[in-house]
Amino acid sequence: MASVGPPPTSTQPDLPSGIAVFLKIPYAFILPEIVFGTWVWILVAATSISFPLLQGWVMYVSLTSCLISLLLLLGYLLGFHKNSENWKVLDSLYHGATAILYMSAAVLQANATIHSESGPNSPLYYQLNCAATFFAFITTLLYILHAFSIYYQ
Repeated sequence: MASVGPPPTSTQPDLPSGIAVFLKIPYAFILPEIVFGTWVWILVAATSISFPLLQGWVMYVSLTSCLISLLLLLGYLLGFHKNSENWKVLDSLYHGATAILYMSAAVLQANATIHSESGPNSPLYYQLNCAATFFAFITTLLYILHAFSIYYQ
């Protein structure tokens, strides 16, 4: 007599491919991460770089994160992951590390914003720096949400 038990469960992760990437949390966060990160880069580039070391780090983090996130998004869209558990680990580690780096960049951008308040062309550059700081913190939040929602998935 055969024992009756629960149906076998798949241990494979359910990673989306194609357009389904934009519909499933946390993978739906990738596109806003790219868009807001691009805004950070554009807004910082549009200002007068008063503090090259501080804002250079902001530019480096935002541009590098944008490019790597774009590659990750393309990998998901084209199905390179082949539903492998390793992609979940890679995704979680990448977004966790990037959240930390983006937090440091957002704080440095906030510091540059404070210092740009009294500089030359202060109204325009101050407003651009404020917008860059806002988008940097939003992008940081998106990376944090992405990393934790993969971890708790």
